[in-house]
Amino acid sequence: MNDVPDLGPVPQRITVSTEQARRLVAEQFPQWADLPVAAVENGGWDNRTFHLGDDMLLRLPSAQEYALAVEKEHRWLPELAPLLTLPIPEPLAKGVPAAGYPFAWSVYRWIEGTPATFESVTDPVGFATTLADFIAALHNVDASQGPQPGKHNWFRGATLRTYEAKVNGALDELRDHIDVALARDIWTRAIEARWDEVDVWFHGDLAQGNLLLRDGQLSAVIDFGTCGVGDPACDLAIAWTLLSADGRVAFRERLSIDDATWSRGRGWALWKTLVSCAHSPDEDEDDAVHARRVLAEILSDQY
Repeated sequence: MNDVPDLGPVPQRITVSTEQARRLVAEQFPQWADLPVAAVENGGWDNRTFHLGDDMLLRLPSAQEYALAVEKEHRWLPELAPLLTLPIPEPLAKGVPAAGYPFAWSVYRWIEGTPATFESVTDPVGFATTLADFIAALHNVDASQGPQPGKHNWFRGATLRTYEAKVNGALDELRDHIDVALARDIWTRAIEARWDEVDVWFHGDLAQGNLLLRDGQLSAVIDFGTCGVGDPACDLAIAWTLLSADGRVAFRERLSIDDATWSRGRGWALWKTLVSCAHSPDEDEDDAVHARRVLAEILSDQY
């Protein structure tokens, strides 16, 4: 993994109407044709998501690159589920291109819950340790046959240098707004931190929208489109993007993370947050406020 992968161009995303989703179901799964179909609010970036009846959902990839994950999820989620400490998505059926929609798509069982936010986590340390236990279970799954980093997961699990151009571009954009020297130092330490190259299963996108809460407690982990095997440091970005300072300490101690892996995890958090800050022109928007809070956490953390 010494070669730096090419991320390629930005995916050309498509829209999917509710009527189109309804036609796909009716044509391919007539047993569900009478169930209502309704778009999910904030249904995600990689997929167009719809409710199907009361207890199912449709996930339709929004670009060819995102559709690469469909086969992987159907192959691996049933094997991972019984080995993990929290519920994960359960694929029920796989659809094919039709009704003017060009990609493979999925029917999943609906998982009840609300996306986690910094404000909605009622017990930050308990949340952090529950998440750490889930990650530990995932990391302990046999990785010998798992999917290697590639376009199917945007090279999660590969070298951080994959994102160096994005980091440099974001730092140029933010040079008058943040401590660029400090950010570059954190980034340099991250890309120089060695990985033992022992493949480990990872989720790849442990973002707040993919962590569900019930009664303020972590109850499920969703969206395994970026999962794979490789360097698991990408799963540590959540320590800065969502966890409190106390939660971050508990999280690291629960997982017994060494300095090199922790540094790489901080690098994963840094590149994603720098790009978010650089692309958020309105500093008063919720996403921009969140990105700047996270960046402050990354730059000030001394643990």
